[in-house]
Amino acid sequence: MNEMKILKNQEDVAECKVSLRWLGEVSGLASPPDVYVKVFNLMESPTATADDMGLIISQDPSLTARLLKIVNSPFYNFSSRIDTVSRAVAVVGLRELYSLVVAVSAVKSFSAIPNDVVNMDTFWRHSIYCGIISRLLAKRCNVLHTERLFIAGLLHDIGSLVVYNRAPDTAKRMLDTANGDEEMLFAIESEELGFTHADLGGELLKQWTLPESLQEAVAFHHQPGKAKGAKMEAAIVHIANILANQSELGAFCEIKVPETEIDGAVWAATGLKKDKFDREEIIGEAGIQFVETASLFW
Repeated sequence: MNEMKILKNQEDVAECKVSLRWLGEVSGLASPPDVYVKVFNLMESPTATADDMGLIISQDPSLTARLLKIVNSPFYNFSSRIDTVSRAVAVVGLRELYSLVVAVSAVKSFSAIPNDVVNMDTFWRHSIYCGIISRLLAKRCNVLHTERLFIAGLLHDIGSLVVYNRAPDTAKRMLDTANGDEEMLFAIESEELGFTHADLGGELLKQWTLPESLQEAVAFHHQPGKAKGAKMEAAIVHIANILANQSELGAFCEIKVPETEIDGAVWAATGLKKDKFDREEIIGEAGIQFVETASLFW
């Protein structure tokens, strides 16, 4: 079954069906706006042009403003100002801009989750911090188009929002038990639900037709050694998540955790050297970038 490809328990068809049902039951919340669907359909057309893309996106003034703000920021650091979406498509690339549309739409789509389950400001701080660290690590690994790793980090916990919406009482109890330890929460979810927020997140990105590398980076960010075709991406997001949780600004549930062991599989996948890896340097560099980057997406 194709839907099993990115889930950690590939042999467990029942688990897959349950996670897919959960996504179906929050389809109104988890479905991006109409402009996203139109952008995807256009992207699949062999005759589509940058002007066609610009025309569709421009029908959503809020999305247009946010995208132009992003492409004109130090996030991309272009030498000249970009004033139209069609120009943004030309310089950023169709698929890259498509991923940005999804990321901006995701933040907007899940904005209605009540704060009595989880503090959404804290959730997005952690997500953005993870995205920033993912991009910093991608640069160190000489990855092309490092912004796609920012998107992977930004969306790495998107499956948690499905859990918060679908089962708020259960989610709150699991969060209280984990007490800020995301690795513990991952284990609790697997035990109580039969699947995890990572499973849900990977499947959701598949439904949103994002690249398989992003699907795997999200689905395996707690178990990077299980990634198949995107080992480096999953490894980068795994490291970024751990480092974000060690930071003051980006910690999961606002609780800074002690230094967590990084999965040994990441060193071979990324080429980074364990004995030369400076966690504090990267966390500090991410903190410098955080405020400006957060204002672009949140």
